[in-house]
Amino acid sequence: MSVVDNPDLMPISDALSAILQMAPKPTETEVVYLEHAVGRVLAESPIAAVDVPPADNSSMDGYAINSCSINEGGKTTFAVSQRVPAGRAPQPLVSGTAARIFTGAEIPQGADAIVIQENAQFDGEKVVMDGPVQVGQNIRAKGQDIKVGQVFLAKGVRLQAADVGVLASTGLDSIAVFRPIKVAIISTGDELVSPGESLAPGQIYNSNRFVLASLLTQMGCVPIDIGKVADTAEAVEEALEQAAEQADCIISTGGVSVGEEDHVKQSVERLGKLDVWRLKIKPGKPLAFGSVKETPFFGLPGNPASALITFCLLARPFLIRMQGAGYALPLAFNVPADFEHLKSGNRQEYMRARMEQGRIAVFHNQSSGILSSASWSNGLVVIPPGSVVHKGDLVSFIPFSELLG
Repeated sequence: MSVVDNPDLMPISDALSAILQMAPKPTETEVVYLEHAVGRVLAESPIAAVDVPPADNSSMDGYAINSCSINEGGKTTFAVSQRVPAGRAPQPLVSGTAARIFTGAEIPQGADAIVIQENAQFDGEKVVMDGPVQVGQNIRAKGQDIKVGQVFLAKGVRLQAADVGVLASTGLDSIAVFRPIKVAIISTGDELVSPGESLAPGQIYNSNRFVLASLLTQMGCVPIDIGKVADTAEAVEEALEQAAEQADCIISTGGVSVGEEDHVKQSVERLGKLDVWRLKIKPGKPLAFGSVKETPFFGLPGNPASALITFCLLARPFLIRMQGAGYALPLAFNVPADFEHLKSGNRQEYMRARMEQGRIAVFHNQSSGILSSASWSNGLVVIPPGSVVHKGDLVSFIPFSELLG
């Protein structure tokens, strides 16, 4: 039986599992320079062509010596035989001498330890230091970060700034990544007006379009705005067909409930299929997932807070998979509640919340139409079905940093 035919609301964990299994894998790749690689998804597992670092080098300013030359029971005086700045190849260390060396400089052959300058006394010609000295102290070994021939990043990694730096450290100036996916945005509702236009009675400004376009851009997707669609079956079907031709995935807002003016669900079923509909969550119950002519489709609720939350919890993981990246459940933290929630419900609730000074407060109005609640918040509190919360109870908190971008 299709999940759509099941009259019961679907738990979000079941819905997410089903949706992720249907995410198509990317096939198209391109090569980009590292300057443009951050946020992109690796299409290959790079192999190091060099050791990082390429040679033993000093982690401190000081003096390179052979540890066997030090008097462990007292002071030892060394002549300074050479000066080794970073970027210059050293000469082999003259036996019984020290080399003045600086951070990042290559260790001279014959030296096996660095004595930092704070632990040595230099008179202009000779340097005096105390023992004992450990072999390898203050030396960064060749290949201690990455060894030649090592696979150092995995295919499917979404590149962060540090990852790009690691790529650069191995000498790469470009890398193969998956092509960005195109996501069509459809806004349904005769009541919607674009910002900048005048409002007539009964109209509201379309905020969902800008929220979704911003979220998609942060994810590295390419948003395609199909525009506002009239509340007719013909207009909705025309918009869905246009979106299926232009995009890799379709996201609509509104029109997925059961009202007389809600045409999206029926149009999707005529043009493709619906796999998931109506979830056991609050807000966001009227969510739809399926396909339009083989193009994946998400129908998000029209209320802006619901649209944001369902995108973060369900559409975003799917799009991450479509981009070729691995998906892991967002990190959640148990934090004491600074609020009470004494009315239990039968749906899993996601409350807009803010963590301050180690406690969680929730926005005073949790209506699904209050988008400013999400702007005020820095995460979501998860209230399981049948649960109540008293002040001081530990609640599960997901920071927006785990859900956005």
